[in-house]
Amino acid sequence: MTAVVIHDPTLRDGQHAVRHQLGMEALRGYAAAADAAGIPVVEVGHGNGLGASSLQVGRAAVPDDLMLATVREALQHSRMGVFLLPGWGTSDDLRRALKQGADVVRIGVHCTESSLAERHLGFLAEQGAEAHCVLMMSHMAAPDELAEHAARAVGHGARAVGIMDSAGHFLPDDVSERIGAIRAAVEVPVIFHGHDNLGMAVANSVAAARAGAGIIDGCARGFGAGAGNTQLEVLVPVLERTGFTTGIDLYALLDAAEFAERALMPAPPVTDSLSIVSGLAGVFSGFKHQVLEQARRAGVDPRDVFFELGRRQAIAGQEDLIGDVVAELSVRGPVG
Repeated sequence: MTAVVIHDPTLRDGQHAVRHQLGMEALRGYAAAADAAGIPVVEVGHGNGLGASSLQVGRAAVPDDLMLATVREALQHSRMGVFLLPGWGTSDDLRRALKQGADVVRIGVHCTESSLAERHLGFLAEQGAEAHCVLMMSHMAAPDELAEHAARAVGHGARAVGIMDSAGHFLPDDVSERIGAIRAAVEVPVIFHGHDNLGMAVANSVAAARAGAGIIDGCARGFGAGAGNTQLEVLVPVLERTGFTTGIDLYALLDAAEFAERALMPAPPVTDSLSIVSGLAGVFSGFKHQVLEQARRAGVDPRDVFFELGRRQAIAGQEDLIGDVVAELSVRGPVG
């Protein structure tokens, strides 16, 4: 049996699905349930990470400091993780998170922009913190290019590095090739974070583990934007059946998933038509709400908006591009 560390961003990535409105009781309750299940790392925060609460991407119902303090208190065994996107969060945000007891800090950057993580990874290394780096929208780069940027992130101080299938675009062979390339280029644990736009998140995660990824992400009930993330309570037993060990208690994990469905989300995410289109187009699922709202107001087909955003290689943080695309489509007509 090969050990795999499960990283659970339900209380961070899941925030995208409820516009960052998780309250204190939901945060506390799920953290306690995840802790009881023995999940190694429980990540918490605004969907876009530390310091990201804003009018542009959504105000969080609970400030960062209070979110972290609430979850830290509820975790007796699990480590607490946080996430930061350069440009949203700052070193001051990292400093406060460490004081609040963050054990694992992930820095997310676009897949070809590892240099943007250098400052924050260096700061975390100086603090003696466990710093990870994840390359987002990883379908936009070839395996050797991802491996090169992963190696650079390790050189900047990352103790683990990997990829996010941010648009849910990959199939298992795509994942195997990329994880294998990264695994050959670095000597630290490799991370895989999947999204379920094409219904492949669990299969992709198993492929990642088989290719050598040592850290796999999953969210309770797949809680996340659009089609959601890898469904954690499915992922864990499938990994166990495949020959990997997670150290997670299955019954307690199922209880945590039941709590998450009751207390965190209006309904579990589904792979609906627009989620499929966003996966095929290679566009971040977090754009879904804004695409729907703006397309409906303009009388434009939201599927056309996603395919046009994909052609323009839109990435998270470029939400303003949605309005430009909608305006152009309303003038020129449907995408051909």
